Amino acid sequence: MKSQTNTGYVAFLSVVAAIGGILFGYDTAVISGTVTGVSAQFGLDAMQQGWFVGCALVGSIGGVAVAGILSDRFGRRMTMLISAVFFTVSGIGCALSPDFTQLVIYRIIGGVGIGVVSIVSPMYISEVAVARWRGTLVSLYQLAITIGFLGAYLVNFLILRSAETAVYSSALMQKILVTEMWRGMLGSETLPALLFFIVIFFIPESPRWLVLRNCDARAHTVLERIYRSSEVASAEIAAVRAAGSQQIKSEWRMLFAPGIRKAVLIGVFIAVLGQFMGVNAVLYYGPTIFENAGLSSGDSLFSQILVGMVNMLTTVLALVIIDRVGRKSLVYWGVSGMILSLVCIGLYFLWGAAWGVSSTFLLIFFLAYIFCCAVSICAVIWVLLSEMYPTRIRGLAMSIAGLALWIGTYLIGQLTPWMLENLTPAGTFFLFAAMCVPYILIIWKAVPETTGRSLEEIEKYWQK
Repeated sequence: MKSQTNTGYVAFLSVVAAIGGILFGYDTAVISGTVTGVSAQFGLDAMQQGWFVGCALVGSIGGVAVAGILSDRFGRRMTMLISAVFFTVSGIGCALSPDFTQLVIYRIIGGVGIGVVSIVSPMYISEVAVARWRGTLVSLYQLAITIGFLGAYLVNFLILRSAETAVYSSALMQKILVTEMWRGMLGSETLPALLFFIVIFFIPESPRWLVLRNCDARAHTVLERIYRSSEVASAEIAAVRAAGSQQIKSEWRMLFAPGIRKAVLIGVFIAVLGQFMGVNAVLYYGPTIFENAGLSSGDSLFSQILVGMVNMLTTVLALVIIDRVGRKSLVYWGVSGMILSLVCIGLYFLWGAAWGVSSTFLLIFFLAYIFCCAVSICAVIWVLLSEMYPTRIRGLAMSIAGLALWIGTYLIGQLTPWMLENLTPAGTFFLFAAMCVPYILIIWKAVPETTGRSLEEIEKYWQK
């Protein structure tokens, strides 16, 4: 079967779905460059600033809540198309919003797109990928997120630089890209959103979803193109059909079946714990932390770009090795490195000034943390969530785990400033290090190694 697999076709399907990750990353990170301009223009107080930053996360929670239902009812492809519409409307709306209320509404719409695509894109990739490449291909989604992060940082920087000298004949363009350049930063999302919308029309529906909807002929066509073999395509359909016939008719009832309930709870725990290990605190508040440590604002912006670059390049490494090293081994090594890096950051804030340690070491510790995080939990989480659950309830179960992840993201976004102030930076990073311990224990004791297994084999493991 190795020689028959249509590698290029599978890669194309995965790359198209992964574009949703670029939009996820861009929409999440672009906000960092717009807070000052939006606050000045609309006279926002501290609470309103927090709402401007956090409103998209509220939309994401809503998007995650409905993503599984939409994808199970209308299909993975159609649901990705819906998310592309949300991103496009959000980008255009943010660029043209006449007041703060409408700006928030369009940010929430973009957040819904983030929530939907965070579930359905990795799910689609896992369902079209062959078993031995599934980890690598699903990791493309995480790589796309990091590309989106870095792209947002660079777009913000380029628009800021361009606004210093650019003059446009169009009053609208002058407003969007110069006098109110935050509009250009938020509106630039429209271009990749439109690209995503268009290319989705060139990919088929998930063959596993088609089988569950009794569309075997369409599923056979897709699988035959993937495996270049009618016999293998028929065998895959039979395997999906056999697994589906053993499942409880009600998706909600199936969630409470003994083995499946355990898988869902594990997904929720690792999704939430992953946020309280500090990754989003570093990505969202890194520049503020750097400035508080004595770096200038310019150096802080440069440090943020370095963090984005290390995040992206390390994800490339994870993509290459995840199916060779295995999911669990990556977590063991990566989370161990995260603990060490977080402890070093805490020690720097505790005694760095007294010992006369340069702030360069703080940047090194942060980059080491991002490296360890990107090569392990960031790359593994979406792979595990996309392959842990039976096909019939995969959308619903991923929505539950994704909802937990986004609630954790929202909480850490709101609590990090409070923790930095009340627990001190040292205490905050020591807490992040402590939260790594239960995560690694859960992976060790409760999660099976899924590398190289088919989705149906993983399903049988939970239903033993």
